[in-house]
Amino acid sequence: MNTAAARERGVVRETVSEVSEWWFVAGTIIFMLILTSIPYLYAYLSAPVDKQFMGVLVNVPDHAQYFSWMRELTGAHLSANKLTPEPNKPVFFNLLWWGMGRIGQLIGLSYAGMFQLLRLIATTLFLALTYQLCTWFFDDKLKRRTAFLLVTFASGFGWVLVVLKYTVNQGILPFPLLVYISEPNTFLNIMAFPHFIAAALYVFVFYLVLVGQEKGRLWYAVAAGLVALFLGWQHAYDLVLVYGILGSYAGLMLVRDRRLPLYLIKSGLIIGIISCWPAIYAVILTSLDPLWQDVLAQFGNAGVYTPNPFQLIVLLGPGFLLALFFLVKDKPFRLTELDDKNLFIRSWFIANFLLIYIPTDYQIHMLNGWQIPIAFLATQGLFKYLLPWTGQMVSRRNWAWSMQTVQNSLIAALILIILPTNLYLWAWRFVELGRHDYPYYLHNDEIAALAWLETNAQPDDVVLSSLTIGQYVPAFTGTHAFLAHWAQTVDFYTKEDMVQAFFGPKTDPARRQEVLARYSVDYVIYGPAEQQLGNYDVNTASFLQQVYTSPQVKVYKVQIP
Repeated sequence: MNTAAARERGVVRETVSEVSEWWFVAGTIIFMLILTSIPYLYAYLSAPVDKQFMGVLVNVPDHAQYFSWMRELTGAHLSANKLTPEPNKPVFFNLLWWGMGRIGQLIGLSYAGMFQLLRLIATTLFLALTYQLCTWFFDDKLKRRTAFLLVTFASGFGWVLVVLKYTVNQGILPFPLLVYISEPNTFLNIMAFPHFIAAALYVFVFYLVLVGQEKGRLWYAVAAGLVALFLGWQHAYDLVLVYGILGSYAGLMLVRDRRLPLYLIKSGLIIGIISCWPAIYAVILTSLDPLWQDVLAQFGNAGVYTPNPFQLIVLLGPGFLLALFFLVKDKPFRLTELDDKNLFIRSWFIANFLLIYIPTDYQIHMLNGWQIPIAFLATQGLFKYLLPWTGQMVSRRNWAWSMQTVQNSLIAALILIILPTNLYLWAWRFVELGRHDYPYYLHNDEIAALAWLETNAQPDDVVLSSLTIGQYVPAFTGTHAFLAHWAQTVDFYTKEDMVQAFFGPKTDPARRQEVLARYSVDYVIYGPAEQQLGNYDVNTASFLQQVYTSPQVKVYKVQIP
């Protein structure tokens, strides 16, 4: 009787413990969503009466591109590239923005509103799946929570660069990419790049494969393949991570066991057959379509590549250093002593390290999700090596600290070291948004001019403006922009020079007409952003007819035979 009662009490305690853990996860998710929403609230509430916040905190060109896809895919299954003036057929598909556009139309939310909905859903999924993976890997609750918090607040030593900015570097941030690269920074992704939280999907793929491996059931591989297929239609390049990491795991298991890992081989074939189609589509699109060939060739225009290994230390911080320390210290070549869980986490870390340097212009995206194995290995290093060493040092110095105090202090110190970079990223949003200027805000007259074009222009029309306004033209008018995006606008730098010359005062009128005729431009927008490019008096142009006017913005119809 006493044994049964004790067993029942144990079950109750275990259930209460699990519930408290998931309340911890839920509280973290709610905290992150509230904290990262404050800049948006500030931007909307502080907007001047003559301006409007456009709903984007960071990287307006790319987000305006997504909004354009969202608009085009709302009414069709394929989208043309509206961020360039060249005529092109609708051949592009992206499942995320197709779904966002259609759901937004159904529930009546704007692009910016759907962006906030995406932040809510993506954050919840990513953090919940991350903690589920923590429970699979760590038996100890404190280790699970430590790893989870390291993933949630993942960041590096970027705050050191910020200190240099305000002390010895005269207000200039050195190596800014080491602060602003978002892929391995969960906090920054939640705040400004929720589509990168698609890493939740490939985390789910791994989880399904690992559970299926434990149970020996291949239907888990089928489910993993379907999730990978869903992921691929959003970010085809993420399939490189799925295939590469699972392949690495199978390879290390072969070395460890000296026999073929049949379950992983079968699972890999199933996942590959089910999910490879988005990758095949992407290859065909960028190989056979000349315009999309040009788009892919311009990805290098961003100049954003994976930092070298020494700079990775700054980008990824103490968690990365601690993970490396653990790998080197913990018998790295004795694979036979590793169980499947530890072998997989090491495979993920090592394969990901190699994949971030694949010779492509999108290699930087391979950093997405790497914070998870880094955090897991760092947590192991903290508890297995750093904590005992610190405890011995405290004991030798006769400090009146319990081991519990040492443990909690180390965990808190590790979290506190990585927080300042994210605090800077969060606080700097208020500085930039507080200027109430381009590209985050547009004048009401500019928005009204875009609305006029949406009503009066045709979908195949081309609109010439500054890049500042041009990046918003496709999403808010449905027309083609002459200049809109560093990759999607074909021959971007040439067109940027053309726009600069068009609004410059010294350009020959014949040259302006030549540009308009060559690219079949139908409308020209002239407002504050265009005036910053030059003081060209557009009203003197005989080939432009004013068709819309407001106090700050005019729209002209091109009149060239």
